[in-house]
Amino acid sequence: MSTENERAGAPDESPTGAPEAGGQAALAPQPSVPQGPAPQSPPPPPPPAVPPAAPPAVAPAPHTAMAPAMPPTAEHTFAGPAPVPAPLASEPPGGPVSGPWAAFPPPPPPKKRRTGLIAAIVAATLIVGGVGGGIGYLVADDDGASASLSADRGSDTVARPPDSVAGIAEAALPSVVTIEAGNGAEGSTGTGFVYDEEGHIMTNNHVVASAADGGSLSVTFSDGENYDAEVVGRAEGYDVAVIRITNLQGRDLAPLPMGDSDQVAVGDATIAIGAPFGLSGTVTTGIISAEDRPVASSDGQGGSASYMNALQTDASINPGNSGGPLLNADGEVIGVNSAIQSTPSLGGEAGSIGLGFAIPINQAERVAQDLIDGGEPIYPIIGASVESGGAVTDGAQIVESTNDGSDPVVAGGPADEAGLQAGDVITRFGDRIIDSGPTLISQIWTYQPGDSVDITYQRDGQERTTTLVLGERVGDQ
Repeated sequence: MSTENERAGAPDESPTGAPEAGGQAALAPQPSVPQGPAPQSPPPPPPPAVPPAAPPAVAPAPHTAMAPAMPPTAEHTFAGPAPVPAPLASEPPGGPVSGPWAAFPPPPPPKKRRTGLIAAIVAATLIVGGVGGGIGYLVADDDGASASLSADRGSDTVARPPDSVAGIAEAALPSVVTIEAGNGAEGSTGTGFVYDEEGHIMTNNHVVASAADGGSLSVTFSDGENYDAEVVGRAEGYDVAVIRITNLQGRDLAPLPMGDSDQVAVGDATIAIGAPFGLSGTVTTGIISAEDRPVASSDGQGGSASYMNALQTDASINPGNSGGPLLNADGEVIGVNSAIQSTPSLGGEAGSIGLGFAIPINQAERVAQDLIDGGEPIYPIIGASVESGGAVTDGAQIVESTNDGSDPVVAGGPADEAGLQAGDVITRFGDRIIDSGPTLISQIWTYQPGDSVDITYQRDGQERTTTLVLGERVGDQ
């Protein structure tokens, strides 16, 4: 799923060999802020003396402008990397904004800064608009070297019970890192967390994609220590990546404990940790708002689409949180923060409105282990291409023909063996009702190759059932 680079435009294509699905995406620029301190105005003269008056019973609260209501037909978007603009740009990078993004006030400007862009996530099965959140901004010194903002937590902290939010945050923060990736042309900032003692860090694919082909990659811990890293493996379809610190220099790592995302329930407490807008070590809290939200996402640059049955949370998640952990009340990781949903706007970056989405950790951990073991992701497939429209339908229809001329149903593949044909409409996959192609793929990828699944489909207006054994595809193609 947010948690950040936003796009709206032509539909993206799904990975080759898997059912097709897509959405729309568009880049939205991070608001640029001029360098240097703001000019100071002379202080106003003191008011004339007036006779004392009785204070009101309650002081009036300051007024807060509310964002407009979200239109029911707005689109979801994907979080991904974006070009890093030159410092001191007078215009927002990336050109005019075409998506339904909400304006987000920029963070307080440091003395030296460079802005970045965030990418968007498309949740094709939800019909209200949203914004992915994972890429924050970069802060640049005069020589162009970038570094994320980090919180100064100090050393004289007051002890808190270990099972309190403060206690859980204190234990988890040393294992959460801010990630900076770039290749000279573009850069991104996101979050990751320690997966094992060998230096593996779990994060989102879109956080590190710009460094995948010889780019620069580094991680910064909560104590400010910075280390170089390398990409171990990326899964575009799952939006999961694993990187590794190349030289730990004797540092001891404490992996975050893994929870069980299949055991979460709506209303469970959640804690999100990340670097929203570059503010490393930010902790927010909320609950599980919903489970199994089918989310389809794309980077808007022709890359493969990503799919998940997301955990929805109202913990505040913003651009820069992508790849960070979503914890439960026991301090265990139950999800990888990936996307947010936001109200539309004429421009600027979107912020949290309490609708965030995380990849369930059971799925993310399985993918991460495949990447560590073999360097490539492994996908379950049905061997058929389905309609990729994002609108809610009566099911996922197997296409009559494909753009590349290949067979809609792969000969000898799982769908063919189960008796499915071009034009069939899949309405149920296992125990899940299917309303679109992206919903189907999101559900398929909760299984593993070799699993048997009962399928309900319609052909010529009649309902039929069959059992399908999922096939396997290795790598992003």
